Amino acid sequence: MTSSTTTTRGAAVPEMPLTGEARLAQMAEAKAARKRREKAIEAILLLAACVSVFTTLGIVYILLKESISFFTHVSLWDFLTDTQWTPLFDDSHFGIMVLLSGTLTSSGVALLVAVPMGTIIAIYLSEFAGHKTRETLKPTLELLSGVPTIIYGYFALLFVTPLLQKIFPGLPGFNVLSAGLVMGIMIIPYVASLSEDAMRAVPMGLREGSYAMGATRYQTAVKVVVPAAISGIASAY
Repeated sequence: MTSSTTTTRGAAVPEMPLTGEARLAQMAEAKAARKRREKAIEAILLLAACVSVFTTLGIVYILLKESISFFTHVSLWDFLTDTQWTPLFDDSHFGIMVLLSGTLTSSGVALLVAVPMGTIIAIYLSEFAGHKTRETLKPTLELLSGVPTIIYGYFALLFVTPLLQKIFPGLPGFNVLSAGLVMGIMIIPYVASLSEDAMRAVPMGLREGSYAMGATRYQTAVKVVVPAAISGIASAY
């Protein structure tokens, strides 16, 4: 005889299942083991969540520490109003105005490129493109968003800037126009993809009602679908 079977003339007879207190004890042990596994999983998930929180707190701490040290040497008024940024010169200046103006200007140029182009592409993919065309173009468009920014930088420096210098001969090598145009090209995939998702979420009943009233596909897209999805489209901008 063994702990699990009983041998009778060469035949194995399985042991009877546990009953009563033994069965309850076995169930209690299995439940306790399951709770221990769940606690371990919760601890791992909590640790993963705390990593992002502690990273954010560390970034904020470093920013505050370095900012306090910086503003002990540079006045806040000079930092906000000075029009020069020359921290490595003997006569150093730390004016953020020139950096802020350059950022706003390049961002404005980028939006002038990305908003209309991205919206037009989204309208085409959502309302006019066939199924096979959409299934081909949409992944390609999303793939462009994964191109490293340094590639766009080289593209701006080696291709866009020389092209603009042929149109504007006095344009310097490092200019806001070239940076803004390439930034606009860079964010077109984001604008187009998010806008197209918002338009696809519009109920088909609105389109069918527009068609029933005699509207064309273009009128339906521009006057029905786009206004209905304007909140999602605005978030893409």
